[in-house]
Amino acid sequence: MDQDMEQKLEQAYLYDFYGELLKERQRRIYEDVIFHDLSLGEIAKEEGISRQGVHDLVRRCTKALEGYEKRLHLIEKFLHTKERVANIHALTKAFRDSHDEAVLDQIERISNEILEEL
Repeated sequence: MDQDMEQKLEQAYLYDFYGELLKERQRRIYEDVIFHDLSLGEIAKEEGISRQGVHDLVRRCTKALEGYEKRLHLIEKFLHTKERVANIHALTKAFRDSHDEAVLDQIERISNEILEEL
């Protein structure tokens, strides 16, 4: 995945998890930049502020959202759990193919780890 796409995905996760903590105007402008792919000029005209003002607002919002993640780690926990669920799915397929009881033990161990963290 290229860096720009990775950054957009990270910003989308930040917004999904913490966007409600932004003020309405901040959310609207952040959404326009990140999700609607509007230019800074388009947003500036619509909001009655400068392009630099839009840029600074998006930068401040991103920094605030990153700060929430740094303190709460919700995205990190989500991605870790998502990875383990994908592992459970792969193990389930492996069990269907092999009928190896040891695979069930692995599934149980992983699912117990997930439950303990919730």
